[in-house]
Amino acid sequence: MSDQNPAIETQFKEPKRWRVHHLMQAKQAGRKITMITAYDALTAPIFEEAGIDTILVGDSYGNVQLGYGSTIPVTIEDMERATGAVARSVTRPLVVADMPFGTYEASPQVAFDNAARLIRVGANAVKFEGGAELADTVKLLTQAGIPVVGHLGFTPQSENALGGPRMQGRGTAKQKMIDDALALQSAGAIAIVLEMVPGPVASEVTKALDVPTIGIGAGPETDGQVLVWSDMAGMTDWVPSFVKRFGEARAVLRSAVEDYAAEVKDGTFPGPENYKTN
Repeated sequence: MSDQNPAIETQFKEPKRWRVHHLMQAKQAGRKITMITAYDALTAPIFEEAGIDTILVGDSYGNVQLGYGSTIPVTIEDMERATGAVARSVTRPLVVADMPFGTYEASPQVAFDNAARLIRVGANAVKFEGGAELADTVKLLTQAGIPVVGHLGFTPQSENALGGPRMQGRGTAKQKMIDDALALQSAGAIAIVLEMVPGPVASEVTKALDVPTIGIGAGPETDGQVLVWSDMAGMTDWVPSFVKRFGEARAVLRSAVEDYAAEVKDGTFPGPENYKTN
């Protein structure tokens, strides 16, 4: 912990392995929770080495890795493959897996059957989008031993119904968001993601809850933050306005490949140090 936060250091002992109860402990101590997406066994260990607390195997896998224009085409089989790869490659972070569109809406039993598939391949918890209407589903999964993270605000799987990526929770919708968050918490949710919510609204939701909130485009007063890794690392040409680019990984990778291709073409690779003669 930073020397600038001695009070937090005495209240929150950094775990060797993040588990569900550490989320609540972090909120109580005022220690911000870090979350980032990952979809494979190549990047996830890097994020673990960097000290990330929680990894979200997001259904953004469809946009980032599979070439889809939205998250809606992602299947449970896709999420099993990505979740298993991440879970097998890390030990310290808490691994949360998104449940894709169509795998939990029909009934709590359908949700349980699909959530169990993600837990079997290594997820520590599952996440799905929606408010009070899914309280029974959260309750069933929780009672069955499957931790659930909620997701309110802009919910990408409902993009068609919401009219695109738009801020949520403004005006009279604020109270419904608070009510939804409380309903999810009462049903057993261990945390709630707030996406594209005005900062003051996210702050009110956070203060109303005992469980932590994780913000994305929701201001600085949530209990933690999550970003899609390829956005924050500069792997894409365009990023949402709420994203800060913390690196330019695309440029670095492109430069490395350009150098490789140039040396292959001019015959300098492989050099004597890269092969054997007998």
